[in-house]
Amino acid sequence: MGIGSGAVGIISSFVGIGGGVITIPLMVMHNVPMRNAIGTSAALGFPIALAGGLGYVWNGLGNSHLPPFSFGYVYLPALIGIVIGTFITVPIGAKVAHSIPVSRLKGIFAIILMFLAIDMFINIFLTK
Repeated sequence: MGIGSGAVGIISSFVGIGGGVITIPLMVMHNVPMRNAIGTSAALGFPIALAGGLGYVWNGLGNSHLPPFSFGYVYLPALIGIVIGTFITVPIGAKVAHSIPVSRLKGIFAIILMFLAIDMFINIFLTK
């Protein structure tokens, strides 16, 4: 999985998507149960977001053209809203993921991937 982890990071950064879009199918291909793959991916999201956020703070420090309440390139009111929203929705998502059949969970994930692919296609080929 070490090579897979590096590939996930590289692909995610190139296409601008969260690592879960790639890590969940990768873990499922390696016989990790779907619910465990989703939980692991969610847990990995925190250190990834923290590292990315610290990078935005570091690179934006000293930039005088930022709105008030910014810390580097991180806009603190948005950060607070995202954190509060996450604390509210994560338990709901975990409960839903454990209450529906795995086949339906896989179907929902496939639909999300399809919409992501359509959005990427539109942004690459139809927007100029």
